[in-house]
Amino acid sequence: MTPPVAAEAPIFLIGFMGSGKTTVGGLVAERLGWPFADLDDLVIRAAGASVAEIFAREGEEGFRRRET
Repeated sequence: MTPPVAAEAPIFLIGFMGSGKTTVGGLVAERLGWPFADLDDLVIRAAGASVAEIFAREGEEGFRRRET
């Protein structure tokens, strides 16, 4: 299957917590043969802490800053 756009053009999924972004993103990436990155996972790795721990220490503002 040929990707519908250049591999250099990322696809971003946005939506409410628990709406299935990670599941759908993984499936789309697999179907296209592209790598998949979940932003929460990247933030967790960079912070060395869970989302809950980041929220407890830094609040939502701190977590959103890390996302950015």
